[in-house]
Amino acid sequence: MADVILDALRPVIEGIAATFGPTCEVVLHDYRLGEQSVVAVAGAVTGRAVGGAMSEIGLAMLARGDAAGNDLNYLSRTADGRVVKSSTMPLRDADGRVFGALCINLDVTALRQAGDLLIALAGAVPSQPVDTTFSNDFDDVVDALVRGEELARGRPAAGLGRAERIALLRALDERGVFRVRNAVPRVADRLGVSRSAVYADLAESRKEAPRT
Repeated sequence: MADVILDALRPVIEGIAATFGPTCEVVLHDYRLGEQSVVAVAGAVTGRAVGGAMSEIGLAMLARGDAAGNDLNYLSRTADGRVVKSSTMPLRDADGRVFGALCINLDVTALRQAGDLLIALAGAVPSQPVDTTFSNDFDDVVDALVRGEELARGRPAAGLGRAERIALLRALDERGVFRVRNAVPRVADRLGVSRSAVYADLAESRKEAPRT
């Protein structure tokens, strides 16, 4: 059933992208494939291709599991500063299990700049988009998430004690990182510890904060 749904959506994403024009990109994800979840792309906004990685947004949907719902009209910012308006909609199989997602990304940078000018003239404060890692390499997503945790703690991950590392791993776990196959070795490399240490600390973090 999942494969049938994906096949049916391939021509649909082409139609959506063509309708909205060159500032639109539509991405089809199959979460069963793990880190290389992108199975189809129409348009070019984030630079991803088939075989590319999910972003922090996709990880958040994975973290919610089968309880995930539509995440509509949120703003993110690419590495080169463009503002993207996106909607992510989970795909479910016949049993209601989330197996993928359909994502629509619109480059609204020019509209955003004009809108911010009008908002500033009105004396209000424009909302800020969230930095998001759109990449074909899942290592880039892991690095961005770890870097964010380092900034929050004011210390490099390699210098954290075990208790602090457990807290960091718990934060990554809550964001869905470890729902992706092969995430542990990537996190271990980034933290400068062994895979066994990450497995042990991750198990400890889950005992301290049971998953719901």
